[in-house]
Amino acid sequence: MPIRAVVWDIDDTIFDYASADTAGMRDHLAAEGLLDGYGSVDQALDRWRELTELHWARFAAGEAGFEEQRRDRVRSFLGTPLSDDAADEWFLRYVTHYEAAWKLFPDTVPTLDVLADDYRHAVLSNSSIHNQDRKLRILGVRDRFEALLCAAELGFSKPAAEAFHAACDALDLPPHEVAYVGDQPDIDARGADAAGLAGIWLDRGGVGGRPELVRITGLEQLPGLLRGDTRFGAPSTFG
Repeated sequence: MPIRAVVWDIDDTIFDYASADTAGMRDHLAAEGLLDGYGSVDQALDRWRELTELHWARFAAGEAGFEEQRRDRVRSFLGTPLSDDAADEWFLRYVTHYEAAWKLFPDTVPTLDVLADDYRHAVLSNSSIHNQDRKLRILGVRDRFEALLCAAELGFSKPAAEAFHAACDALDLPPHEVAYVGDQPDIDARGADAAGLAGIWLDRGGVGGRPELVRITGLEQLPGLLRGDTRFGAPSTFG
């Protein structure tokens, strides 16, 4: 059966999360007077990313709530046992700088435009609807997607099959008629494949390898892939 819908990841897929996070945290640390606590800005940013991955993994595994993992990230970074309110306030000050750096990747809107008439679209993210709905609206693309599903509300995260199936259910389509596009080879592409969708790894960094996965290095390659034939039978075509 042909692909009838595309379900999208958001962060580092259509939205340049890494650049926004780096710029936002750099400005936040300067505003908070915290740069002297690290040997360099890069060291501070590396520590923030390390803690983000650690505490996000706890959330994805169901070991912490969405707000809890965020507060614990702040406490770990500062090395201070802050109250919930104080941790929230610190994080919200960071968010102000982070949001000022928000931008879509240059290939996002052109690709959505090309695909608009032939495919339905939805979003599945390992975040919360409150965060991602607001983000998509500010970036001007929320109306491109029929449905927005997030782990915080679903109660399970990618790569769990239940997360991908929830997106298919929202579109009222069977998994084999849905493609999933994301930047993480295991969480996104392999997880989608295992759930019966057509998983597509967006390898923007050109890491390569993983010949078992369908891989593209930019969204401009996606329309040709979808309009090819038979479940993307030759992943190596795209590098």
